[in-house]
Amino acid sequence: MRRILGIDPGSIKTGWGVIEVEGSRVTYLESGILRLGSGDMSERLLILHRGLLEVIERLEPTECAVEEVFLAKNFQSALKLGQARGVALLSAGNAAIPVKEFAAKTVKQAICGQGQASKTQMQNMVIRILNLAENPGEDAADALGIALCAGYSKDGVGADARFRLSSRSRSGSRWRLKESPK
Repeated sequence: MRRILGIDPGSIKTGWGVIEVEGSRVTYLESGILRLGSGDMSERLLILHRGLLEVIERLEPTECAVEEVFLAKNFQSALKLGQARGVALLSAGNAAIPVKEFAAKTVKQAICGQGQASKTQMQNMVIRILNLAENPGEDAADALGIALCAGYSKDGVGADARFRLSSRSRSGSRWRLKESPK
């Protein structure tokens, strides 16, 4: 069984979500949003680190998945996002949890079937896939989507691959369902 912590890093708030994957069965465990505030960046990063450590200690994930940095319009925003990602990677690394990184477009492709999916589409699909009673919130839904993407990944620890890139498109724009060998 795989227990995957998905992290959607941010400098003001960071979404996180934990799922379990056993064969083709996916189970939602817990998710939330770490609100870092708008104070000094070093204080926000410390809040992020402590929050992620608490989640890791309590839920004991076996894998971690983090969203990659995208090209931001604002250099300062990209720098702050990179710092938050660094703290997420450090938190997982400190607990000796293997980390996978996924581009936002790859996550959207795996969850919604298209890399240009909207935030609302992502939330709706995550709710449907995990059979959630309520919307966990935008950032937590994104984190759960990242965890699901890791769960679908064929090179995860002990993964049963269910999705692979179509041979027609090496760019990652098409995914095809693939039965895992029994």
